Amino acid sequence: MLFPTIEFALFFMAVLPLTWALNRRNELKKLMLVGVSYAFYSCWSVAFLPLLVLSSVGNYGFGRLIAACEGPRRRGMAVGCAVALNLAPLCYFKYYDFAAAQLQSLADLAGWPVALGSTGLAVPVAISFLTFHGISYVVDVHRRTIPASRSLLDLMLYVSFFPHLVAGPIVRAAEFLGQLARPSDPGRIDLSGSALLILGGLFKKVVVASHLSVLYVDPVFTNPGAYGSVDLILAAYAYAIVIYCDFSAYTDIAIGVANLLGYRFPQNFDQPYIALSLQEFWRRWHITLSSWLRDYLYVPLGGSRGGRLLTLRNLVLTMVLGGLWHGAGLQFLVWGALHGVGLAAERGLREATDPRGRLRGFLRSEAGEALRWILVFHFVCLAWIFFRAPDCASALDYLAAISRGLGGPAPLAATPLVLALMAAGAATQLAPPALAAAARSLYGGAGLPAKVALGTALAWLVAMLSPSGVAPFIYFQF
Repeated sequence: MLFPTIEFALFFMAVLPLTWALNRRNELKKLMLVGVSYAFYSCWSVAFLPLLVLSSVGNYGFGRLIAACEGPRRRGMAVGCAVALNLAPLCYFKYYDFAAAQLQSLADLAGWPVALGSTGLAVPVAISFLTFHGISYVVDVHRRTIPASRSLLDLMLYVSFFPHLVAGPIVRAAEFLGQLARPSDPGRIDLSGSALLILGGLFKKVVVASHLSVLYVDPVFTNPGAYGSVDLILAAYAYAIVIYCDFSAYTDIAIGVANLLGYRFPQNFDQPYIALSLQEFWRRWHITLSSWLRDYLYVPLGGSRGGRLLTLRNLVLTMVLGGLWHGAGLQFLVWGALHGVGLAAERGLREATDPRGRLRGFLRSEAGEALRWILVFHFVCLAWIFFRAPDCASALDYLAAISRGLGGPAPLAATPLVLALMAAGAATQLAPPALAAAARSLYGGAGLPAKVALGTALAWLVAMLSPSGVAPFIYFQF
């Protein structure tokens, strides 16, 4: 059940009034939300529904066990078992076939008669986000950041809550469980802001990302040899816009839907393509994943506590594993490694001595900031080529086609419509925050009839501009 569909609209129109009708009966409301979240997940796969139950029950039990353990050694053993059991389904469903294929290749080269086979199973929808939520919960209990939940129902809702279940944002237990303790406050509902987030998300996904993918990005990446270098470069820029519009659209809709139900989610995007460094990019892109990788991977690896070389190693390793999380493929490892090496190089440059401060002064000037933006943006777009390609060989073929095409002109395949969609997509994240605040203020200050009329008109406009079918969100595959 995709967000930008009539089916989800009808589903949400039933859930919203029921949620508020049960608001004063908080336990019953939470039970209902667990039930509808399970129904939402069942639309994808009933067969994998037990994963939600096992994750909830298992992490609830481990949370209670960790809290009861005395001494750091016992708590460490308990949390280690909890993390391992959270990772087991992810490793089996998502990475076994990939690992088996690599080992099989090595065995064949060595002449060993080994047949590792494959699972032949589809990867369960939401398994990565399910794993992240489970691990963050048990680790936070271990760190005494939060107390172990005394309510299995609360943990079941935390794990399965349908707005964030499939593709995030990654919501920490510390951010969510406290909201379940009492009925939601209707006065905290930002109706206007939520409506604009949902409508804006629908525009980014349905109008910009879907059309731009079908009309331009998919054909160029499928057969790069048939296009000139200008189209190949433009398609890389277009994919940067597509993945931003697609993923930020999902989280915008998720945040808006959750708020209308009485719950707050953290921000997940903050104009990432205006970043002047890779470190800043990752503080603006998929913020909840970046902070998760920092707190639950980079810090446990040692963070910046072990000296310069170990810090750089930890940066690279964190990003390589972050790349692998996105997909079981060498292209994702390369994508993560590029960002890891880039972040390590940035850190090394920042720590390099500059006795007279001339370089630092230049980098802080307008010309220096423009140069930094150009370098960072193009580095990100270059890395996106590996992220989008089906494999490493295809990504290298794409880059080779760009270099071959530089030798001569070729007919431009990008139409005015494609360029207009790219401009619209860029505007959705380059527009100043003050403009969005003004729109929220203007919409919020209108009367109820005006709000309904304008919201309906915008929804109708998005529907009229939408393609005949809406593709799943890109991050569903992760």
